[in-house]
Amino acid sequence: MIFALQNQWHYFLTAVMFFTRVPVHFSSFDNADLNKATRYFPLIGILVGAVGALVFWLSDILLPLEIALLLSMASTVLLTGAFHEDGLADAVDGLGGGWSREQVLAIMVDSRIGSYGAIGLFLVLLTKYQALTYQWTALIPATLIAGHALSRLCVVLVMYTQSYVKAEGKSKPLGTQPTVTELIIATFFGLAPLAFLEMKLLAALVPVAIVWLWFSAKIKSRIGGYTGDCLGAMQQLTEVAFYVGVLASTTLFSAA
Repeated sequence: MIFALQNQWHYFLTAVMFFTRVPVHFSSFDNADLNKATRYFPLIGILVGAVGALVFWLSDILLPLEIALLLSMASTVLLTGAFHEDGLADAVDGLGGGWSREQVLAIMVDSRIGSYGAIGLFLVLLTKYQALTYQWTALIPATLIAGHALSRLCVVLVMYTQSYVKAEGKSKPLGTQPTVTELIIATFFGLAPLAFLEMKLLAALVPVAIVWLWFSAKIKSRIGGYTGDCLGAMQQLTEVAFYVGVLASTTLFSAA
């Protein structure tokens, strides 16, 4: 029992190490551990969202709402090292600028950001900021936590339904399909924060599902599966889709 708990703690710390800038030190590390850490990706989302929510709550006491939101967004970017935002920019560059599968993958590997990536990243961040700006202030912390957790569950679902398409890469250890047990655990952590939102706001899951289905079909048809950049893009796209969905839900039900 103790050994099993130690393993789970090790997998959780592996997820922390890979998806945040929080320093983690291991006496031994195996790349295979990263795949087993898949189950805790949404839990990392809860932690990242909680940091963003805390920064927003503290900033909102003294500063205007807009500044508090910018500081909150900045805190999550700093905490993750812009890991997912970088993936979004690379994926949009590749899918926008490449014609063949080989061209798409080659552009994604290029560390330079192109016009497609810059515009895509700008629009997603701006939409995220605007969608949160028009939220009820009291709802923002719970929305942030739920959005970060749910979007990372969407990443796990891509890994479960598709295959990793690159022979090499820093995300290669994620190339093994998660087990059903790992998917169940990830689903629990990904959906748990929704319990703190009103039932009517669960309508926000509709745009998330639409974006997930659309982008999943896009990468499947263009490159035959996913890369690490595609996973980052999926996280960002579904996160902003959730915020837009929550805003639409509050507007719709307030008018009803």
